[in-house]
Amino acid sequence: MSTADTKANRPLSPHIQIYHWHLTMAMSIAHRATGIALYAGTLLLTWWLLAAATGKGYFKLVNGIFGSWIGLIILFGFTWALIHHMLGGIRHFVWDFGHGFGKPARDQLALANLIGSIAITILVWIIGLAVR
Repeated sequence: MSTADTKANRPLSPHIQIYHWHLTMAMSIAHRATGIALYAGTLLLTWWLLAAATGKGYFKLVNGIFGSWIGLIILFGFTWALIHHMLGGIRHFVWDFGHGFGKPARDQLALANLIGSIAITILVWIIGLAVR
């Protein structure tokens, strides 16, 4: 048997194109993506803090960028990523104690993570804009 025949007879492992998507799978991917997004958001937060330490003129420039409509969209996304990632961490913490592994519980936790992150993000922004 040649090497080509051996490779042709190997079973295919599941991949994105043939794997059936589930809510828990999507939340797992979103948890990883929000973790990556938090790195970028932390760089923006660092930029803002450095601008505040540098002086009024530079802080006014950076604050103007963050206060623009595109800046507010990015900050809203950062807020959602932070809250979504936190709730995903709580979901994993629940799993660490051996709870929530049944199909209904897994789906309920994943749905609560999604709905909760959206609702809390909106609530935080409503409060933030009201205080502002």
